[in-house]
Amino acid sequence: MVWKISSSIKQQVDRFGVIIEKVIVPNGEEKNFSYLDFAKGVCILPITKDKEIICLKQYRHAIKSWQWELPAGMIDNENDAPIETAKKELEEETGNKAEYWLDLGSFYPSPGSTSEEIYLFAATGLIATEQRLESSEQIELHKLTMEEVMTLIINGEFKHGAGLAAILRYMLMTENS
Repeated sequence: MVWKISSSIKQQVDRFGVIIEKVIVPNGEEKNFSYLDFAKGVCILPITKDKEIICLKQYRHAIKSWQWELPAGMIDNENDAPIETAKKELEEETGNKAEYWLDLGSFYPSPGSTSEEIYLFAATGLIATEQRLESSEQIELHKLTMEEVMTLIINGEFKHGAGLAAILRYMLMTENS
């Protein structure tokens, strides 16, 4: 049931690869199929000793608005373990290191149009260090209770896909703990 690829062209545009393929689908028809190919990523659910969630309010140029998010980032080198990128992103974006990490698995945010896979983690035992933002990052840090985060989600104010996935996985994996 796998589609047969009869031709494939990749064009690199900044950090995204645009792939255009001619495929033969199971009924024998040939179709054009295009998708974005870009690096895998990580998303972290940082939980303080007071059980607050460190959330970001970050400007996102693609949608020209400030968004509620969890710390996240791209895995720069495909040979890097996702946990190493998660540790780096947590410290850079929130100014915290974590003593304990819970692997929440991974997910594909939009498998119909991208090859992106995002690895999810929860981080506890936070130790304050120093925030080191990239020049293009505009980030406000907020410590919110899980109830406050749930209210943002219910009201449609927290729309960060990886953050939603991390929160759901964490809740499902720890609900009986």
